[in-house]
Amino acid sequence: MNERMINQKEKIDWIITLVPLFLIIALCVLFFFMPEQSNKVLSQIRFFFGDTLGTYYLIIGLGIFILSIFIGASKYGDIVLGKQDEKPKYSFFSWGCMMFTCGLAADILFYSFSEWILYATDPHIKELGSVQDWAGVFPLFHWSFIPWGFYLVLAVAFGFMLHVRGRNRQKYSEACRSILGKHTDGIPGRIIDLLAVFALLAGTATTFSVATPLMAQIIGELFHIEISRTIINVIILLITCFVYTYSLLHGFKGISILAKVCIYLFFGLLLFVLLFCGQTRYIIESGVTSFGKMIQNFFELSTYTDPLRTSDFPQNWTIYYWAYWMVWCVAAPFFIGNISRGRTVRQTIFGGYIFGVGSTVISFIVLGNYSMGMQMSKVKDFIALYNKSGDLYSLIVSIIKTMPGAPVIMIAVLVTMIAFYATSFDSIALTAACYSYKRLGENEQPGKKIQFMWCILLILLPIALLFAESSMSNLQSVSIVAAFPIGIVIVMIALSFLKDAKGFLKNK
Repeated sequence: MNERMINQKEKIDWIITLVPLFLIIALCVLFFFMPEQSNKVLSQIRFFFGDTLGTYYLIIGLGIFILSIFIGASKYGDIVLGKQDEKPKYSFFSWGCMMFTCGLAADILFYSFSEWILYATDPHIKELGSVQDWAGVFPLFHWSFIPWGFYLVLAVAFGFMLHVRGRNRQKYSEACRSILGKHTDGIPGRIIDLLAVFALLAGTATTFSVATPLMAQIIGELFHIEISRTIINVIILLITCFVYTYSLLHGFKGISILAKVCIYLFFGLLLFVLLFCGQTRYIIESGVTSFGKMIQNFFELSTYTDPLRTSDFPQNWTIYYWAYWMVWCVAAPFFIGNISRGRTVRQTIFGGYIFGVGSTVISFIVLGNYSMGMQMSKVKDFIALYNKSGDLYSLIVSIIKTMPGAPVIMIAVLVTMIAFYATSFDSIALTAACYSYKRLGENEQPGKKIQFMWCILLILLPIALLFAESSMSNLQSVSIVAAFPIGIVIVMIALSFLKDAKGFLKNK
């Protein structure tokens, strides 16, 4: 790919660039100077969208997953994302590594270690049965088929738009052109793009705010220093500077290399925990059981709304997760669609499910069931420890300390998280920078100054949320609120792709 830089001022879309800039600055000021009031308002907004309108997210999630299977299995699956005889630019392994690392970020490690504990202490698990039967099921459900369904449907839509239709506007609105027509270039298109940018900022804020404190906790444990909000913010800044420098120097080729390094570290960690930490049989057997139970109950889990609000479980978790994936859909699918040139729609969808879902499920089965195995065998009581402290970050460190060679494992986790951040943040910054341009051809990249501006903008809100000491619920609220309008746009993009692809096949 020719990475010729462009920086002509007349090509910049100042509305899409400046409106989010001023909004983020305003939000940061509120969180810095009015943290309690801001968190209270955020909580109220979250209740309205997540509780009152929660079914909306569930319907879109299940609908997009079913649509992904239909697209992959139908005549649309034969479409090549590029010229008819074009070969894939990247090998399946390289493609899968970049797709997986850009799509999940460092929070997969945070949640893989700890998510079963969050469910084990939820009253809904008691309603269903035992911790052993259900605590390991929900992490697999919340991180597998529906999340990757969001990514893959949009990835083929964007890939079709870029590589088949050859359009030069790498934006959400452009993917709706078959439905919007001339209005794509007018106010409706601008509104869609602004919503996409806001969702992108919200998704990044949630990810960085949730996962980064774990890195700070590990650093504090390794170097025996006290964790503070300042250290966490410094970590964010250092990671961002590293990512931005790497992006400028190496581009897509560098992302591919870094993604492979990340995957090797990631699976090396999983293999060590599986083989050498004493819970091998339990990890495998409990993992297979949980995966089977998830498949068995997939549609019931996908449509459960808790109408009597006996536990608020879907409102607290499933709805949040679908919203979380929806806001991440602004960046990851563009990147996946970009690197999928030369693959068919079918290869992209089903290959994405094989590599993306497969890698994700393995992570939760190995890391989650290690600590669950110790809990069930009464070697350690992690649930009691969490109930006492309420601190997931120190709990994860406690889990790692039970492993042989714990300091080395902590370093491996830390380095892997940084590598995940690097590849995912790279794709986010690049996607966000593309929105700052009215036109951007396939062989063009945003200017360095624009990329740098977005790198800084993307970390301001996470720092503000950490400074305001926002709760887990309020961190989730940022994604839930931003995802509501984006859900409508995602449906529009899917329908627009089907209409455009039908016309393409008809005229082929």
